[in-house]
Amino acid sequence: MMDNPLTLDPLFHLGPVPITAPVAVTWAIMVALALFSLLATRHLKLHPGKMQTVLEGFVTTIDGQVRDTMNRDPAPYRALIGTIFLFVLIANWSSLIPGIEPPTAHLETDAALALVVFIATIAYGISGRGLRGYLATFAEPSWVMIPLNLIEQITRTFSLIVRLFGNVMSGVFVVGIVLSLAGLFVPIPLMALDLLTGAVQAYIFAVLATVFIGAAVGEQPRKDSDPKNKEDMTP
Repeated sequence: MMDNPLTLDPLFHLGPVPITAPVAVTWAIMVALALFSLLATRHLKLHPGKMQTVLEGFVTTIDGQVRDTMNRDPAPYRALIGTIFLFVLIANWSSLIPGIEPPTAHLETDAALALVVFIATIAYGISGRGLRGYLATFAEPSWVMIPLNLIEQITRTFSLIVRLFGNVMSGVFVVGIVLSLAGLFVPIPLMALDLLTGAVQAYIFAVLATVFIGAAVGEQPRKDSDPKNKEDMTP
């Protein structure tokens, strides 16, 4: 059974900095994903093999989700959303490795992920609208809404933390308790459910990140609304 997720003992120290188990597992996942990406994209071919087909299918799925959610070209957002989904997915599934506690079952990791989404939302919002245009969104639909819109920006970040932390931590606790009481083979159905829950939570986190960023950048103007295009279409 996992320890209290709110109290962590360091595994070792890097100088004065204590390194806990979630940090070590997070680094391992980051290195594994980076190596996998390098190896999987070293020899891309015009006629893809099985691995390249799977990767292209994943990229196409991410692009479709971003396009459907944001109504924009997915290229600027593909790397961030795809990386968030893969990291959260692998982090959630790491609980199935004996002796490993998923980093996402700890508040520190979830807070870091939510902070990445928070900063990305602001950065993409300013990039898409300009600083003045982004700040103006807080006064929509009226300047009276400025305090509420600012509070919403903060509370939805906390909602990302609490949702991911609560669901992953509860799943790990349930599997750990059943495993300690019933032996090795009985909890297998629960472990399969944990896999499904981990995938769903990764998907929800990535979709919410896409929604928040999409709200910050706004919808892409349609080409047929451009006055120059209208002039070109005039006979």
